[in-house]
Amino acid sequence: MSHSHSIPNVKTDLSRESKSQFYPEHEIIPLDETQSKMDKRSAAAMRIAPTANYTIADRLENQATADGAHPFILHGNEVYTYAQINRQADCLAFALQQVGVQRGDTIAIALENRSAFFVAWFAIAKLGAVTAFINTHVSGKPLEHAIETIQAKGVIVGDECAKIFAQTQNLADIPMWRLADSSATEVDLSLLPQLSNALEETQKLAPIALDFKSHRKGIEAQDPMLLIFTSGTTGLPKAAVYSHLRWLCSGDVMEVTIGADKDDVFYCCLPLYHGAAATSVTSTALAAGATIFVRRKFSVSQFWDEVIAHKVTVVQYIGEICRYLLHKAQAPDENPVRVMMGAGLTEKAWRAWLDKFGSVEIYEGWGSTEANTNLINLDNYIGACGRVPDWQRTNFRLVKYDVENACHVRNEEGFLVLCEPGEIGEGIGYIVQDPNIGVGRFEGYSNAAENDKKILRNVFEKGDMYWSSGDLLRYDENRYFYFVDRIGDTFRWKSENVSTQEVAQVLGGYPGIELINIYGVQVPEHEGRAGMAAIVMQAGHTLDLTAFYDFVEKQLPHYARPVFLRISATADLTSTFKLRKLDLQKQGYCPKLCHDPLFIKHDDEAQYVPLNEHTLNELGFLPFNQIEEGIN
Repeated sequence: MSHSHSIPNVKTDLSRESKSQFYPEHEIIPLDETQSKMDKRSAAAMRIAPTANYTIADRLENQATADGAHPFILHGNEVYTYAQINRQADCLAFALQQVGVQRGDTIAIALENRSAFFVAWFAIAKLGAVTAFINTHVSGKPLEHAIETIQAKGVIVGDECAKIFAQTQNLADIPMWRLADSSATEVDLSLLPQLSNALEETQKLAPIALDFKSHRKGIEAQDPMLLIFTSGTTGLPKAAVYSHLRWLCSGDVMEVTIGADKDDVFYCCLPLYHGAAATSVTSTALAAGATIFVRRKFSVSQFWDEVIAHKVTVVQYIGEICRYLLHKAQAPDENPVRVMMGAGLTEKAWRAWLDKFGSVEIYEGWGSTEANTNLINLDNYIGACGRVPDWQRTNFRLVKYDVENACHVRNEEGFLVLCEPGEIGEGIGYIVQDPNIGVGRFEGYSNAAENDKKILRNVFEKGDMYWSSGDLLRYDENRYFYFVDRIGDTFRWKSENVSTQEVAQVLGGYPGIELINIYGVQVPEHEGRAGMAAIVMQAGHTLDLTAFYDFVEKQLPHYARPVFLRISATADLTSTFKLRKLDLQKQGYCPKLCHDPLFIKHDDEAQYVPLNEHTLNELGFLPFNQIEEGIN
């Protein structure tokens, strides 16, 4: 099967190129009913010109004018209309203006999921400034690095996040403004003396009539609007840039994809500082004039009750959420959900979901916060994360990758080689540089020095550039794609990238540890890989499983904490004295393959406990026979 790497015509999608001198054949697999959705998506992607004077603030204001009384944000028992959220954002923008925030400034916000998160974000946008979302699970050096790398002019800190700033040094020179949280408990504001109440006091004095359009005069859709932190291979957070255009385009495209309208209610339980909730859910709901039910954290026990009570029609998921619900939630008598969109749902879990909870449209996708390309399953083909029926209508390509030698496969001319069906390769995205085209651009990171690490040059011909995803995928004869794994030491768990090097550096400081090897292991029916630590203790020392648990809890964000431990007598080293991981990953946490003592993280008991079939079942993991099947 031949397939072109050329990029399609500008009138239909992305580029002026319509033919490829290397792969001239152009085979299209029949689209059937997905043709209409692809056409609508293509048209929606082109609605806003890169140079248009149109921003996220304009979209909010337009919706508030058009249907101000319609509910926008639901949180607990609180209901906020479009007009109310817009007014609150105006008042906060006024307060920010009074404390010196100017157009072009970068302002960080550290808030958990609540209505104030949206208000702060929109207020900053109204002034033509850039918002940076802070991961509420990080503190210390990662937090310091995050604030420093974006050159923030100030931070809006919710009461619920004051503690992580109080625990972080070297931030005394950064202005911090408080947003009170009525539900926050045990907030000792004396720990953070530089936290100012200026915003809380000033926004109450805002005039009735406010208009910040003049502050955005000259700002174009292609200008930066948002910085979202994504963990990289170094373990330190990197801030991916989101323009108004890319964010608005995401909403326009998903609106027509799922057929969203104002009567839809979106369920948002993923953290808003994360790309998925901030972009996919919020942009789509705002484009459609719909409602978002937002909760601080996902709850298995309350999920279906809330879905039914609020008549939720659209649910965003990650695979782990679906698996929790499958294992622990009873099917409701009625199910108002018509659409689910997300990533990480395996074929087995997908079928089980439909069997237990009933028919629903599932839009499984693949991409990342900084991606310039993506895949999406438009026709509910179970298990796939997307399909490419026509290579001329996407900038996505899959190139051969040698996992053992950690390099791309090249032909005699030195160019990369496209994968055939069944072959595993890296997903990459052609970087569009035409100033008149918005989609397909690589907007990069706030630190431009990081950009080159993600750009492949001279890929298929001299001068071309592609974004490197670091993800391995494969596809079948019908061009349905399936996610396989992450390249290298970085693995993905709980929708976050985990750096083995960073985790090892942190945990290596625990007293008595001689060597620690961090790696990700496959967990059947779970997205990505769970963290595992192979530990060698110094002579005369033993690992206190309770104290080590406490150390892990204090030193690492939740997604980076090792789920499994194996206590080894000696380290498995290569001839060059590097820690060996491949064999350890294959053994996983199966006792038939691993002869070292094995332990699993047990949060209810606040320690690592011996791993056995009982603890696996108790914690929602598969029994040993299914583990072996998953590995094989």
